Amino acid sequence: MADMDRTDLLSLYRQMLLIRRFEEKSAEMYALAKIAGFLHLYIGEEAIAVGAIAALRSDDYVISAYRDHGHCLARGSDPGKVMAELFGKATGLCNGKGGSMHLVDLVHRFMGGYAIVGGHIPLATGLAFATKYQKLDLVTVCFFGEGAVPSGQAHEAFNLAALWKLPVIFICENNRYGMGTPVQRAVALYENVAEAARSYGIPAECVDGMDVLAVRSLMRTVVEQVRAGQGPFFIEAMTYRFMGHSMADPSHGHYRTKDEVEEHRKRDPLLLLKETILTKQLCSEADFKPVEQEVNDLVAAAVKFADESPFPDLATLHHDVMAEE
Repeated sequence: MADMDRTDLLSLYRQMLLIRRFEEKSAEMYALAKIAGFLHLYIGEEAIAVGAIAALRSDDYVISAYRDHGHCLARGSDPGKVMAELFGKATGLCNGKGGSMHLVDLVHRFMGGYAIVGGHIPLATGLAFATKYQKLDLVTVCFFGEGAVPSGQAHEAFNLAALWKLPVIFICENNRYGMGTPVQRAVALYENVAEAARSYGIPAECVDGMDVLAVRSLMRTVVEQVRAGQGPFFIEAMTYRFMGHSMADPSHGHYRTKDEVEEHRKRDPLLLLKETILTKQLCSEADFKPVEQEVNDLVAAAVKFADESPFPDLATLHHDVMAEE
């Protein structure tokens, strides 16, 4: 089977491990006051970004919400530049002016992370409209959490995407606790979130968001359909973030117990893929050591690069139009 290729599976494992170690180091740097502002970690959700983006071409578009580090790294962005952006340094992806929630990498067609809940979903629809209007053979993928689904702009975007049969894939990363919602509302969203898309005639399917192979397999099929002109598609990826909503939130907060978090950690996406590889006897435990060392070195180098980079010059904080005239 193509999904059981040793090199391929190790590559997926490496990508997820890179995101995991990057996020862990980001939390450490936040605690040391190297990173300021808000910081939303992707720990536990790595299989969605890696599996979905693995099914795309390099010229397809990707857009995300504020929990965007994982998508940016999975798209191929330089970890050093991403970390430098988190540090607010001039060498960052956005010259230190975007920060954690607003990563953008046009070279890799990562069209940004956006802090307004659900605010980027119409932007994804706009990207898809533009590519269809220009008769380009491209797909746009939009990642967001279940907390974005009740927003009016999300429904407007779903409606137009369906009406115009746009080449966009909406991926809801359902981590079960919608931002700013009480438990009861979050559970209701968990049970019905895909209906928001189906109500506009958009086909929808649920996938195990902790299983990178399941995500990639579904995405390969969906991407082919959407690229062929069959219109938008909605994927609900069931996942679980192991950390709090942000670094301002306790690891399990007031809305879930430590036991609940530990129970979900048994289905860690990294652990699941590693077990698959070992069970299929494609690798031994020793084969993972070089991968882990490479990732650790890469993240350490990213921190060093960010730490040694300069802050933006104060003169770059504004653009003097009058001076140019």
